Amino acid sequence: MFVVALTGGIGSGKTAVSDLLGRLGAGIIDTDLLSRELTAPGTPTLSKIFETFGKEASLPSGALDRAYLREKVFQDADARRRLERILHPAIRTRMLERLAAIEAPYAVLVIPLLFETGQQALANRVLVVDVPEEEQIERVRRRSGLSRTQTARIIESQVSRQQRLAGADDIIDNSGPPSALAPQVEKLHQKYLRLAAGP
Repeated sequence: MFVVALTGGIGSGKTAVSDLLGRLGAGIIDTDLLSRELTAPGTPTLSKIFETFGKEASLPSGALDRAYLREKVFQDADARRRLERILHPAIRTRMLERLAAIEAPYAVLVIPLLFETGQQALANRVLVVDVPEEEQIERVRRRSGLSRTQTARIIESQVSRQQRLAGADDIIDNSGPPSALAPQVEKLHQKYLRLAAGP
């Protein structure tokens, strides 16, 4: 199976790109969605998070208080590492299970923290969705209502834009109008089909 790892900073447009690739026929595995599956009420992963972070991490319904946990881990690097030790192995296992079951010309692994977790070797190509930092902050503010300070803290916790671009095999520039995205995605899709069918 030919595998593309898709990554980018927060607010860069990874979901828009993966949705377009999925509509063109790629098999998509989004680790953010896997994380939500693994932390649904009643799951072993959620139980471990509650054991580690206490009842403050739980909403009255028993669901994960994502806002609380996000604020906690982006203020405290040790807390972030503890959360990552719980989540990342579980996500990787689930991702590889899904990858083995994909029936598509090629697979796209959407991994926001690809470089931070050192998972580049899982893929034949690394695709980075890129936008300037100021645009990231504005998009996240509009989408999620996070403040500039909160968003900047998240950006600082990730690898730099320069590191991400340096590690890319392919780059999509998503700083233009939405109409500029689909042609770039279509061009890469054709490239990946050729590579997947290659020797």
